[in-house]
Amino acid sequence: MQFARLLLSSVLLTIPSLLTEASDISAAKGEWSFVRNGTTGITASQVILVSPTLILMLDRVLGDPLQINGHQAWVELWNLETNTGFALNAITNTFCASGAFISNGTMVSVGGQAVEFPPNVTVPPDADGRMGIRIFEPCNDPSGLDCTLFEDPATLHLAAYRWYPSSLRIFDGSLMILGGTHEQTPFYNTDPENTFEFFPPKDNGQTRFSPFLARTVPTNLFPRAFALPDGKIFVVANNQSVIYDIEAQTETVLPSLPNGVHVTNPKDGTATLLPLSPPDYIPEVLVCGGSNTSDSTPSEDLSSQDPASDQCTRITLTAKGIEKGWIVEKMPEGRMMPEMVLMPNGQVLIINGAGTGYAAYDSVNDTIGNSNADHPVFTPVLYDPDSPLGSRFTTEGLPKTNIPRLYHSGLTLTPSGNIFIAGSNPNPGVVENATFNTEFQVEFLNPPFMSRERPSLSGIPEQIDFNQKVTFGIDIPENLSTNDVKVALMDMGYSSHAFHSSSRLVFMDGGLSDDKKFLTVTSPPNNRVYPPGPAYIFVTVDDVTSTGTRVMVGNGRAPPVEDQGVPLA
Repeated sequence: MQFARLLLSSVLLTIPSLLTEASDISAAKGEWSFVRNGTTGITASQVILVSPTLILMLDRVLGDPLQINGHQAWVELWNLETNTGFALNAITNTFCASGAFISNGTMVSVGGQAVEFPPNVTVPPDADGRMGIRIFEPCNDPSGLDCTLFEDPATLHLAAYRWYPSSLRIFDGSLMILGGTHEQTPFYNTDPENTFEFFPPKDNGQTRFSPFLARTVPTNLFPRAFALPDGKIFVVANNQSVIYDIEAQTETVLPSLPNGVHVTNPKDGTATLLPLSPPDYIPEVLVCGGSNTSDSTPSEDLSSQDPASDQCTRITLTAKGIEKGWIVEKMPEGRMMPEMVLMPNGQVLIINGAGTGYAAYDSVNDTIGNSNADHPVFTPVLYDPDSPLGSRFTTEGLPKTNIPRLYHSGLTLTPSGNIFIAGSNPNPGVVENATFNTEFQVEFLNPPFMSRERPSLSGIPEQIDFNQKVTFGIDIPENLSTNDVKVALMDMGYSSHAFHSSSRLVFMDGGLSDDKKFLTVTSPPNNRVYPPGPAYIFVTVDDVTSTGTRVMVGNGRAPPVEDQGVPLA
């Protein structure tokens, strides 16, 4: 599929970098550190890495300072090399949208908000975003100045209104779009879109009704969905979960989350598919945070001081694992609106959020300014999936920030191996001098390896097929033990509302040459273990991670693509 491109002018922001002395000292000592570097021109409520040097951020049409073509911009492209951003032109309102890459490397943003504004806000020339489809084609300009965002709402749009949907890339390289709501609601989903649809369209452009989504109202916005290694889809919303078979169009009901904990908006917990490992690629899902207050409680009877859940639950999605059910673990503290980031070494970083309250704003009985949440959680936590139950969480060595990252925050792993963090705006517009401001400061969370000599990779091909042996160069520092080498194939995902859609890590079997200068790996066996599309290869040696190299996995054609590779045994 070929998409037209728009020619547009860009407004470059030149913001001086900020580096805190404490972070500088921590980095020099080889510790985890927060570093402030740059200021965005919009609130980064949605974040996706679109190239080795560029991050795309999306927000809403409600007062952000970044300008384009004489009016407010609500889409920004961030250059990781200069830590500055500039505006891209958008036609429809991208507020509370979702997105992902498809199999040819095109990023697709879907859904958004209707045109509704307070009377005292100047309205730029935007259009209704609820059926929006926005196309960011692969762009090889490292600066991003030649990159564009394409929209044509008259001819390119969804089949249904979707505000607060989720999305993910599936086995044929297309985008599956889940749920959402039709109109702005104060808190609960009282006007739901209980269907699935696809881009490019399937089913002659019709939607598919989901009994699961219908059962999970009114707390089912941004359902958390993952593509499983057999091509089926796991979905969790509210406190329920299912496996959806796209081809058979059936839903298999799974055990509910324990202890009545709800994990989707407006009671945002977070979730991730844990790393998949050969030869069996057994899928496990981890779900953390949220709230155990009842859905029958009106929002005006809820409090910003209601404790967030500290519960994490984990399930193995095999017949025996499903029969065993969810295994309960506890984070060091409760979190509302946290996010999980898969790290190249297989650990999971849990970051951001609040210790009490809820997502959204101006809807509980004792808001903090406009925020439904309070008591920001400032210290990240690491989760090691391979450690014994009861010893998987640690905050040892992890730093503390002083920037609250609450509702409308976004973040992503970068090819450098650190975490880009921006956003936070639990307000109905841009607000300053409040307890929880509209936040434009950018932070990076740097792992200890960022200040060490690291493995470097060379000669990785731009495209790899499934079930293919690939050999590339590697330069390993002499002080690292080669007894522990991990090769990760990663999709960083699309960050929106405490969830990384399409986030994925597949470990690849690998072996070093006798002289330890070359590494031969075997790519995932087929397009169901890793849905075809872009990825980054990271190599971790002795817990020191290389920078990531972008590759295209599969034939690189536009969806739908045929099955590729070999079936799992």
